[in-house]
Amino acid sequence: MKNYKILLLASFAAATLVSCSQKAVVKGTLVDAPEKDVVVKVLEGGVQMPLDSLRTDKAGAFKATIKLKKGDPRFVYFYYGDTKLASLLLDASDKVVVEADTLGHWTVSGSQDCALLQQVEKDYTDFIAEMNASLESALANPAVTEKDINAELSKEYVAYHRKAVRFVVANPKSLTVIPVLYQKVNDEFPVFNRPQDAIYFRSAADSLATVYPASTYVKMLEKEAEKRENALSLGMKMQSANQLGYPDVELPDVNGQKAALSGVVENSKVVMVLFWNADDAAQKMFNIDKLLPLYNKYHAKGFDVYSVNIGTDKVDWGTSVRKQQLPWTNVCDGLGAASPVLLKYNIASLPTFYVIVNGEILSDSTDGLEGLEKLLKKYC
Repeated sequence: MKNYKILLLASFAAATLVSCSQKAVVKGTLVDAPEKDVVVKVLEGGVQMPLDSLRTDKAGAFKATIKLKKGDPRFVYFYYGDTKLASLLLDASDKVVVEADTLGHWTVSGSQDCALLQQVEKDYTDFIAEMNASLESALANPAVTEKDINAELSKEYVAYHRKAVRFVVANPKSLTVIPVLYQKVNDEFPVFNRPQDAIYFRSAADSLATVYPASTYVKMLEKEAEKRENALSLGMKMQSANQLGYPDVELPDVNGQKAALSGVVENSKVVMVLFWNADDAAQKMFNIDKLLPLYNKYHAKGFDVYSVNIGTDKVDWGTSVRKQQLPWTNVCDGLGAASPVLLKYNIASLPTFYVIVNGEILSDSTDGLEGLEKLLKKYC
């Protein structure tokens, strides 16, 4: 009997815990809209699917309880007819309050992610409105040429693209970067339309996977990142098919002086172009335990290293380089995942290295340090 009671208590506690952790509650008020229908939708596979329907009371209030899997937040939307009342990013056990009117104006409280998503949508809506206003104004002026119109629209697009990139880079752990990455200027023109934008999809997917490994949105983002990376890689190979040499890089070294990869290649038989992150302890140990002995062994025979740190903390990087007394060229632009050098070399993960032999880059990074040493024995 005692064991039976314990089992009952344990089952009740587990059921209570699951119940509490798997429901988000949204309390809302639709101003001046008593006893009206409200439709709830959830984002599934890139499409907003109906989830539930509610009816406001005589004061315009409504309440929605949404079941969620822990670790798998969902984008949830509330509609009054065709008017969107709110866009929310809900996690298990969230309690959110929404105030809205029938014109689509709304505020949200109780969730930082929801507030961030609201700002994302406002910035995007303002951008589209500015583009449309500029186009209408230009078309109404007979003196404005098509070239002038394209120049103005391009300027506004570039400014917004940069703003969107800054948001993605600044919020690597927030799912709100996902709708930003999929925004469109129109049906045929995504905001992130350039081949090199693949790096932002990959960076976001990798960062979000560490926080939300079970998220269906993150899994979809990973597939999109892979697709874009493949397209970028193919484009770069086609572009460079008839070219010799390698993409040059010129970045600040630990003393703040520009150091070019070409300067290292010019005086070496074999150059290792290493991309790494000084924030990673394992990668710092790689410098001392693996790379430094190889460098000391072959440097006098024509081997050199051009090491590119992909991080944002240049002070910490500089301290690491000096403390480890790394003798090769060490550079960093402090832009992290937004560094243009990642695009030049199609870098999707760290650490990664390429090898330049007698002024020409090998088509792919060699088979680890063992493969590199075989090249060193052959060419140095």
